[in-house]
Amino acid sequence: MVPKNQSKKAKYEESLVAFQKALEIFRKEDFAQAAKLFQEFIHKYNEEKEFVDRARIYLTICENRLHPPQVNLENFDDYYHYSVYLINRGDYEEALEYLKKANQEKPKEGKIYYLMADAFCLLGNYDECLKNLKKAIQLDDFFRILAQNERDFEPLWEDKKFKLILRLA
Repeated sequence: MVPKNQSKKAKYEESLVAFQKALEIFRKEDFAQAAKLFQEFIHKYNEEKEFVDRARIYLTICENRLHPPQVNLENFDDYYHYSVYLINRGDYEEALEYLKKANQEKPKEGKIYYLMADAFCLLGNYDECLKNLKKAIQLDDFFRILAQNERDFEPLWEDKKFKLILRLA
């Protein structure tokens, strides 16, 4: 705790510095150290309710990053939805692994090829992107419209092969 004779303003400023330090460590993705600092903050500055509430949120995020929940995937839909989550999180390589599993269960499902095209494009592997995009469109012409407006495909918008696949050339 903060000494009783310390002014309220000084306590607040001290808590602000401590919170900022924990936040800096969090932003560096040192989640173990950040969790420790947020725990210390919560115990030492419990009178600063607004900061303590935020510290608890950041502490929960740290704990989830240090000990990710176990995901139990069993079928096509599980693989598909988890892949979307991974792509949105920026884990493109891992998403591709789950998309391949989904593809094994339903090899004629266009949305799998479309997502694989998206992930490959985000990884900068444009040849694989175009191959999978072409397959997605062959299975369902709807993906032609989606691809025309997909921001993830922006690096390919002027590419001749991309335009040819979408029949924009």
